[in-house]
Amino acid sequence: MTNKKKTVGKTDVDVILIGAGIMSATLGVLLKQLEPDLSIEIYERLDIAAAESSDAWNNAGTGHSAFCELNYTPEKKDGTVEINKAVQIAEHFEVSKQFWSYLVEKKLISDPKNFIREIPHMSFVWGKKNVDFLKKRYDALQECNLFSDMQYTEDSEIVKNWAPLIMDGRKKGEKVAATKMDLGTDVNFGSLTRDMFNNLKDQPNVGLHFNHEIRDLKRNKDENWSIKVKDLETGDKRKRVAKFVFIGAGGGSLPLLEKSDIPEGKGFGGFPVSGQWLKCNNEEIIAQHHAKVYGKAAVGAPPMSVPHLDTRMINGKQALLFGPYAGFSTKFLKNGSFLDLPKSIKFNNIRPMLSAGLHNLDLTKYLIDQVRQSPEDRLAALKEYLPKAELKDWELENAGQRVQVIKKDAKQGGVLEFGTEVVSASDGSIAALLGASPGASTAVSIMLDLLSRCFAADLATPEWQAKIKEMIPTYGKELAKNGELSKETRNRTSKILKIGNQ
Repeated sequence: MTNKKKTVGKTDVDVILIGAGIMSATLGVLLKQLEPDLSIEIYERLDIAAAESSDAWNNAGTGHSAFCELNYTPEKKDGTVEINKAVQIAEHFEVSKQFWSYLVEKKLISDPKNFIREIPHMSFVWGKKNVDFLKKRYDALQECNLFSDMQYTEDSEIVKNWAPLIMDGRKKGEKVAATKMDLGTDVNFGSLTRDMFNNLKDQPNVGLHFNHEIRDLKRNKDENWSIKVKDLETGDKRKRVAKFVFIGAGGGSLPLLEKSDIPEGKGFGGFPVSGQWLKCNNEEIIAQHHAKVYGKAAVGAPPMSVPHLDTRMINGKQALLFGPYAGFSTKFLKNGSFLDLPKSIKFNNIRPMLSAGLHNLDLTKYLIDQVRQSPEDRLAALKEYLPKAELKDWELENAGQRVQVIKKDAKQGGVLEFGTEVVSASDGSIAALLGASPGASTAVSIMLDLLSRCFAADLATPEWQAKIKEMIPTYGKELAKNGELSKETRNRTSKILKIGNQ
């Protein structure tokens, strides 16, 4: 590992990964494939991998490929639909599938059926205005080959055939529209993450430590990083010194980034959003629905609160969820502290955080209203998608915490962003991942971007280039502009991952 800098002084390990979620697992496996002699240590404060944002019951689940998520295709003021983000996410998900296919082929993870299954992705709307939007969205997406297999209909009988429950009991003559992509997937990122770590921990010079909390980190004079770790079971404390540190601790990343004191991390804040699901407990209803049906978010709702009636496979069993219902908590992690938000406020980020708050009062009001919802209120939202829903068939399940990024802005002082952000030091010695959706689905592309920032010299070598192209054959190519390559790639990964009609 050459990295950007030549370190001096003694180190205990080459790489430290903080947090045992999908991001750390992806980066760890990538680095170990690229540089087998690398020494890596992973630290997780909980007793199991992927117990926060990567867990199936928390947030992750849909293989986010922009097939059905309407928030990725906003309607502009002139009435046109912007598809750039959707195209980018669709490409990134194809990159993820290529990497997972490589892991399956090399037997680095087990049967793909344990973490990925085919499930149609649908968008569903009602009312003339929303129908007009969905048709414009469909037409715009047809310009890109990645969406060429998308079906569109305004025929209620066809919609009923695709997803019977969403039409059962609906008013006759109501104007509806839907799109459907059979290529959609359901991904259990919890299973995938644990599978990747199970392989990684058996590799030479890799240590995986649960029930360990990072208490502090600082840059040494020799430009290495000193990490203070506490064993939560024994109370023992120790110091580890590493050449490179990745902070992939989900909602816990911001406080650790602040401790690093790197200039690039100044001015970032976090806005936590909690969530809940309605989980179906009626097996007959669960068996009748086989799709991920996404609709339009309510006015003022954050983008990740797009309502969906979601079929998932969790621990080998089919489940049906509806939501998420958003809420507000000052915790940055589901297993965090109510002091997380107050403690994150520093002199360098207080202005961006206050500015973002003032510019998002509608969001704050929306979250407060969501917190105050009664069971009947939640049922009313469900009935918009499932007209015959009854409260007795559903129970409330807490989802995970998401911490949205607040960053400096020259004009507004601070802006609230929805998505992910990689923050890295100029010398490439440390990086942190902030933000949320569609993070897990695009983890491979996010980590490739991190490699280009933090391991630029290594990435430029013929050895690393060859290995990356072995893992991701389309690396450096744009699938959105090459229909033949896109089709060939999808056919290959579908066969390896046992999805689609393979």
